[in-house]
Amino acid sequence: MTPETGREVAAPVGQVKLLAIAVALAITLGVTIYPHALAGPDGAADHWAAMAAFWAMSAGYVSGVGFRPQRLVFRLIFSGWTCLAALLLAGARMAWLWG
Repeated sequence: MTPETGREVAAPVGQVKLLAIAVALAITLGVTIYPHALAGPDGAADHWAAMAAFWAMSAGYVSGVGFRPQRLVFRLIFSGWTCLAALLLAGARMAWLWG
């Protein structure tokens, strides 16, 4: 809200990022179709890899549709670069488990 008018100010809107949306959709569909993709060699779910993959998915959707949070901390958590970093983190975790 602005003190002068008492009205809420809308968050700034950016451009649609097709790559970020494509990554988010790929994670969504991949984990829905084959949930064992985030499992370790023993067949148990790996929560660290799942957390990183779902963080990448969330950041991909938020940044992909062009939403830009007002607060800096949320802009950093849900940016396109964070989507990439979390995806690489999930991949590194799975490579370490299966390596």
